[in-house]
Amino acid sequence: MAPLLLEEATVLDVRAGRLLPDQRVVLREGRIARLEPMEAPAPEAQAPGVRVLKVRGLTLLPGLIDAHVHVMAWTANLRELSNASPHYNALCAAQIMREMLRRGFTTVRDAAGADFGLKRAVEEGLLEGPRLYICGRALSQTGGHGDVRGPGEEALQTVSSPVAFGRVADGVPEVRRAAREEIRRGADQLKLMLGGGIASPTDRLTNDQFSREEIAAAVEEAEMADLYVMAHAYTARAVNRALEAGVRSIEHGNLIDESSVERFLRYGAWLVPTLVTYQALAQEGVTAGLPREVAHKIDLVLDKGLAALELAYRAGVNLAYGTDLLGSMHRHQLQEFTLRAQVQPNLEVIRAATLYAARLLRAEGQLGELVPGAYADLIAVAGNPLEDLGVLTQPERYLQLVIKGGRVYLEAIPPPSGQLGKTA
Repeated sequence: MAPLLLEEATVLDVRAGRLLPDQRVVLREGRIARLEPMEAPAPEAQAPGVRVLKVRGLTLLPGLIDAHVHVMAWTANLRELSNASPHYNALCAAQIMREMLRRGFTTVRDAAGADFGLKRAVEEGLLEGPRLYICGRALSQTGGHGDVRGPGEEALQTVSSPVAFGRVADGVPEVRRAAREEIRRGADQLKLMLGGGIASPTDRLTNDQFSREEIAAAVEEAEMADLYVMAHAYTARAVNRALEAGVRSIEHGNLIDESSVERFLRYGAWLVPTLVTYQALAQEGVTAGLPREVAHKIDLVLDKGLAALELAYRAGVNLAYGTDLLGSMHRHQLQEFTLRAQVQPNLEVIRAATLYAARLLRAEGQLGELVPGAYADLIAVAGNPLEDLGVLTQPERYLQLVIKGGRVYLEAIPPPSGQLGKTA
């Protein structure tokens, strides 16, 4: 891969929270080689095949990270996913991931559904998409949030079971075996369903799920594999049980309270709010495939998420960006910025989708900031996101450049003198 030089850039240093004007960013072999003032010499400029892009007037920032997605979810009806052809599911996922990348998301953490084959396809360039961190199938108890059977159904196995959203495990031995199986299949983290959910047909949203012993068993298996556990949970009681058992990342958390905040801080755990999905589900969930018989659950959490975010932010809880969108609602992925900005400064929202998310993924220094040695994952927008988050939420208007691993996936920079950059 020939070097790529981005010149005359304004770089957003997300760690320091400031803009660095008139910079050159040198990308080589998929990594950031150097970040330097324009007056510094650039020997790469004379190398064969080098490409130079003038990005004056644009702000460069790290590629965005969404820490809670479902790239397989082409519908909000999880039963349809379980019964569809795995080939169809994969092709739909390819389109969903391509669109995510072209919104500026260069890394995503899949929260159930994507498997090692999809991750390999992205890594080998067979399809365009963000870097994938996968959990495989989420672990669920019988009748839990990962059990998509209706009350009259018995069979668990379906045509897509190997890549389904959830796998049912009951009792410590089954949980251990299920955890080990997902680790064997390439999980980057494990996921547990520890409370009721909106899309699941037979649980109440206020349910606690899995015993403390089962949760502890999954956490131990993850830690032995040098991984961690993320967990679906809404209520303070479910969240508190999870944190006390060693779960590192809580997804959603709309109904947490002060006791939960105390535990987040005590254990150094993470909260990944997903505010936009409830707004989207309330407005168009049924149209997108959410069964009408479970849609009423949305009302229990719809107006609670923002208050939970504010409570956690004011206390200093670790926060990362997540969306949890399904089906046709994936297109709202960037609107999470707008919702969070109601209670957080712009810089903190941006950090949640860059620097902080990289910490959650245990990829600090590799992802989430523009520093030498990090992956060459970055985007360029017209405008200053520190002053106006709208430049991130309207990619069709402001997003000018998307680079992942040093490869340009989207380029809309107005060409100087009718030419698209220059080649030496």
